[in-house]
Amino acid sequence: MITTLAVGFAAMVVCLLVQGVLLFLATRYYATHLNWVKSDSRTMTMLLIAQVMLMLVLGNLTQGGIWALLFIFLGEFSDFGTAYYFSLVNFATLGYGDIVMSNQWRILGPIQAINGVLMIGVSTASITAVVHDAFQRSWIKRNPDVNASDQSVEKP
Repeated sequence: MITTLAVGFAAMVVCLLVQGVLLFLATRYYATHLNWVKSDSRTMTMLLIAQVMLMLVLGNLTQGGIWALLFIFLGEFSDFGTAYYFSLVNFATLGYGDIVMSNQWRILGPIQAINGVLMIGVSTASITAVVHDAFQRSWIKRNPDVNASDQSVEKP
């Protein structure tokens, strides 16, 4: 049991590192493309938000792949497709139960689900922050007569 928990913890740490790197890259990408938000094009703002979303979703899918490779390494699955499917079901906390692991490693399923909730939560929070920032910047640009600090309209 301790070995299984240690393996699960190590996988979580790797996923946390992947999430941290991708969060940094996505945030940096957003910050370096703020001119898209500041432009008059709402399409460019939405495109930037979509790109940040895509980066973070790909990060979550990559983390599912990391777990899948671990499951193959442990001998739980012989092909990547089945291991990846099982991994994403756990990571997204769907828990279909159509595929199960051996008694020795089955605790990794709930550990991965906990990891998935946390990492998808971080992605969701990051996307929410980007959407909020982009819409706020866009709104302030389109409403120059409004005081940004209190959102009240200045009277002439």
